[in-house]
Amino acid sequence: MKPFLYRIENIVFLLLLLAAMVAVMLFMSCSDSDELSHTDVSFHIVEPDGLQQVAVKKATLKLTNLSTGTVTTLDRTDRLPLMEGIYDCNYTAEITYTAVNGDNEAATAEGTLTGKAENIEITGSQKTVNIETYLSAENNDFIFEEIFFSGTLRASGLQYYGDSYIKIYNNTDHVLYADGLAFCESRFKSTQYFDYSPDIRKDTFTVWSLYVIPGSGHDHPVMPGHSMILCDTGIDHTVANPNSFDLSHADFEWYDESTDPNYMDIDSETVPNLDKWYCYTNTFYVLHNRGFTSFALARIPIGKEEYLKKYKYTYYYTMYLPAGTFYKEQDAYKIPNAWIVDGVNCSVASERLWNILPPSVDAGWTYCGKTDKDESRYFRSIRRKLLSVNSDGTARLKDTNNSSDDFNAECIPSLIEQQHTAINAAGTKATTLTYDGVTPVANGSKASFSSHNLVRKRITTQK
Repeated sequence: MKPFLYRIENIVFLLLLLAAMVAVMLFMSCSDSDELSHTDVSFHIVEPDGLQQVAVKKATLKLTNLSTGTVTTLDRTDRLPLMEGIYDCNYTAEITYTAVNGDNEAATAEGTLTGKAENIEITGSQKTVNIETYLSAENNDFIFEEIFFSGTLRASGLQYYGDSYIKIYNNTDHVLYADGLAFCESRFKSTQYFDYSPDIRKDTFTVWSLYVIPGSGHDHPVMPGHSMILCDTGIDHTVANPNSFDLSHADFEWYDESTDPNYMDIDSETVPNLDKWYCYTNTFYVLHNRGFTSFALARIPIGKEEYLKKYKYTYYYTMYLPAGTFYKEQDAYKIPNAWIVDGVNCSVASERLWNILPPSVDAGWTYCGKTDKDESRYFRSIRRKLLSVNSDGTARLKDTNNSSDDFNAECIPSLIEQQHTAINAAGTKATTLTYDGVTPVANGSKASFSSHNLVRKRITTQK
């Protein structure tokens, strides 16, 4: 009997010992995990120079853990316990402030502070992250509604050129005049980063194209909730590529007088030309169709001749390649950020290194395609999100100066939806109609699609 009881006691003892060891290991594991994998972070918001008596009405801190993809949105900035990792940090705040004007008078106004800190490594027990912010006043001008840069494909799978376009939108409650509005694309790429000298990126946008809507000031009115279409070539592209669509009723096209007889542009008979101020190419201009650039709308307060004389930008940088070190000198033109009324950063996640436009213009970025040469980008555009529908069927669009939040990515273009043309190389037709690429228009809705019912360039094909 005793040996049996002895064995029972031993078994009970061993089970109790094992349970205790497991409890200790779990406790140590949790303690180590909590101690090693979290960091207390405080975010120091650096306000722009010249602001006084800043009062924050509403602030949002958006933290994206690039290691896990987890997005955390907070309304405070101090002593935040974060998992260790690499983070993108976006800050937005609605404020009232006092600033001194040119007459040395103090004036109170409202605005939005935006700032971003990218690729921040969060490790250790404590960390302070500085976020430099920029002041953005409420936009009272045109905004980008849609940008279609990726292009379409022929039935053979070859890329078709010439049917890219942008839509600019009157998101205000009053008539806007498009006369003098400039459209430009960045010279720099979001997938390449160099130390340019002189470095003017904080205050200036370097462009490789600049086209301006002509007019004397009141020639091109756009009603609230309506848009204009600026396109590559204003023709019916379905004649040359049945997978494309009709741009013969667009408002303006960018047309270039090529110096190379092998690469000539097409001048539409029905769509007037934009006023070309500058473009890098001697043949014809196309939007960067892989989505590495940024775009801006600007109001230039001086004439063409004065601009071309005073705003040329010569810069230098060094390329370090396996074949050697190369010192580069290049020319472009520059747009002060103060002239920009709206801007959009574009990139692809696999190659992106930086945002070309500063947070004061665009604190985020958007995309068509997630990798370089992503074939899914064809027949897709970026479209600004719907905020609400007005009583007359027009749309109120989202505009927070953050393209990550303001745009729907990889959408069926609006003109393809409206014309029910192809959404892929196989020729499958679009069957739905949306406000913004996502929100469907209900049958019988009074939805208005500006002055266009839509229904312009090269009829050549390239790989």
